[in-house]
Amino acid sequence: MSDRYAQYNKLKFDYPADRVLRITFDRPESFNSVDAETHTQITDMWIDIDRDPDINAVIVTGAGKAFSAGGDFSLIENMIGNSQEIMKTWKEARGLVYNIINCNKPIISAINGPAAGAGLVVGLLADISIAGKKAKIVDGHPRLGVAAGDVAAIIWPLLTSMAKAKYYLMTCKPVSGEEAERIGLVSLCVEDDELQKIALDTAVELANGSQSAIRWTKYSLNNWLRQAGPIFDASTALEMLGFMSEDVKEGVLSHREKRAPNFRKDCPL
Repeated sequence: MSDRYAQYNKLKFDYPADRVLRITFDRPESFNSVDAETHTQITDMWIDIDRDPDINAVIVTGAGKAFSAGGDFSLIENMIGNSQEIMKTWKEARGLVYNIINCNKPIISAINGPAAGAGLVVGLLADISIAGKKAKIVDGHPRLGVAAGDVAAIIWPLLTSMAKAKYYLMTCKPVSGEEAERIGLVSLCVEDDELQKIALDTAVELANGSQSAIRWTKYSLNNWLRQAGPIFDASTALEMLGFMSEDVKEGVLSHREKRAPNFRKDCPL
């Protein structure tokens, strides 16, 4: 393994084919949840990937039964009411999205099992997203007591429709792999036992194609996302504002106690 990626010790890196880099969320004991260190690493690694002359395509997947369950409770609880941590996380959340958008290598996500939070950012912003039938995609921000930030506002309406985006983002209902393909949220849905092979075959095809043509196509198409930058910035700022509220405390507590949250019924907005 190149020393280029040695610093990203919270993730697993390997080369399953010539000029193909595979990144694996590797905390299967916690459904590959994202702690503070992992959040920093999945933000920063795209800059190194963009500059790596030895790879032409990237696969992102999860170890075990999940893609990534999103931010773990330690990350979330450390943010509540903590303006310094909120600002740090907001900067990283912006960096994560823009670094993926600006990475010149085509990215393929192989979404196996649950995908949420910061992990879902990578899964849905991938240039080609491939879900297994057992995939369970959910943006659970409002269930936690904060606005749907991360990648929600910038990508869900573009991939599906405003009607579908509002329904799934406001209700936090999960989307299966098959339903995700039907509504356009992912590129493909495949049998779970074929997921990794199809992701690799796709990566190899892209790695062997015209690199200038593929990269310039990605750059051009991602201008749809760049022009939506102000929408994304606002949504993520409002998400962070929510970490100063009482609702997020109840949201985390209800998750820990495995019960429905009892949020305040009034809001000054």
